[in-house]
Amino acid sequence: MRTFVKYLLVVMVLFVFIGPMIWVGLNSFKPVSELLATSPTFFPKHFTFEHYRNLFKRINFLGYYRNSFIVSVVTATITAIAGAFAAYSVYRCDYPGRGFLFRFFISSYVFPKVLILVPLYIMFSRMNIIDSPLALVLAHVMLTAPFSVWILRAFFETVPKEIEEAALIDGANRVQTVFKIFIPLAAPGIAAIWINAFLMSWSEYLFASTLVITDANKTLPVGMAYFLQEYAIEWGTMMAGSVLIAIPPIIGFAIAGKYFVAGLTAGGIK
Repeated sequence: MRTFVKYLLVVMVLFVFIGPMIWVGLNSFKPVSELLATSPTFFPKHFTFEHYRNLFKRINFLGYYRNSFIVSVVTATITAIAGAFAAYSVYRCDYPGRGFLFRFFISSYVFPKVLILVPLYIMFSRMNIIDSPLALVLAHVMLTAPFSVWILRAFFETVPKEIEEAALIDGANRVQTVFKIFIPLAAPGIAAIWINAFLMSWSEYLFASTLVITDANKTLPVGMAYFLQEYAIEWGTMMAGSVLIAIPPIIGFAIAGKYFVAGLTAGGIK
């Protein structure tokens, strides 16, 4: 009975998280009449690709896809590199105020993003980078970098100091020590912060809707808002876009998900 209850709870949790995804995927193939029927059906009675065709005809979906992918990859890469150097500075270099610096990183999440948006917009306007992918990359790195410094703490603190000292004695500088010792040993943590930064940048809407103006530079969350009309919502097209938007995160997490889990749990016992 205990084993049955365990499996039943697992199935219920999976249903809660996977059920809506399956529902969205199936509804993306239903015609409009079936979507708006008073008696909803789980499986489509008539499969159609109309919503996917409308998705590519009505908006610049491929352009939004490309913009989101470039911004997310660049954000994740910069976050991983900057987070590795910042974590090395905070946890391995001895200088006054490094404890305060670490707490300052974490305290950045105390403030809501909407409060940071106005000063950030003013600063980017003076830098003349509004309505450019660079503005989104800088804003997203600002959101993801502090968390990356925190999550790398467990990895960097477990690296023996003797290895670092041996590298310095052999003539390696600080930069070479980070790239040749800490990054290889903390690879699961680096992968974890890369995936986290990619997912946050891929789905971020607030900054993307404010810092980007022209249609050519919009990302997927902003572009899909086109189908949220004043008096109606094109559910079929929205669900078709949601299915395509979910593909890169699912593939990325399927490939490197074990590193993400290891990065979140490492150091819990050590």
